[in-house]
Amino acid sequence: MKNKVNRLRVAIDGPAASGKNTLAKQIAKKYKLLHLDSGKLYRYFALQVYQSKDQKVNYSKLKQALKKLTLKKLKDKKLTTEPVTKIASIISKKKRIRQLLKKVQHNLAYNPPKKFKGSVLDGRDIGTVIMPDAHVKVYLTASLNVRAIRRYKEYKKMGINTTLAKVKSDIKKRDYEDTHRKISSLKPAKDAVLLDSSFYNT
Repeated sequence: MKNKVNRLRVAIDGPAASGKNTLAKQIAKKYKLLHLDSGKLYRYFALQVYQSKDQKVNYSKLKQALKKLTLKKLKDKKLTTEPVTKIASIISKKKRIRQLLKKVQHNLAYNPPKKFKGSVLDGRDIGTVIMPDAHVKVYLTASLNVRAIRRYKEYKKMGINTTLAKVKSDIKKRDYEDTHRKISSLKPAKDAVLLDSSFYNT
């Protein structure tokens, strides 16, 4: 595969609100890497479902939306709304959805634009499925309480009305779903560096 040998590839995995995105952004900036938050891809698909009339998964329409996908579109604030987040959690379990998005992730991981010196992807199956041969693999975690506080603060900044208890409950449920799904379940790669971010600023 083109450029596969001489360009740095970093895989960061972990549960919700563990700090994956923050760490990935810092690494991308320092080493001039392409950064892809893989969760945004599922949210992008979820937004298409949410905005459809019947709010059902239509694979032909999702394929069309995928052709129009740009990195800029993954910065749309609509992707972080609560309804889209819930739909993303549901559709991410679908094998066909994961197969469609795996191709996108794989292409960006191994063939980022020439201006980048490599790629850093964060998600839940990057080191185990998307980039099993990444040069660096990190599995980031943090306590449930810390992660709930982080996500609650994020929601407050976004103007989302919720409670810390609900956020904690939602994350706990998501953790279970992520670690128990049959396809690409959340787990550290065997050669990943394990980091606990509980004591970093929340």
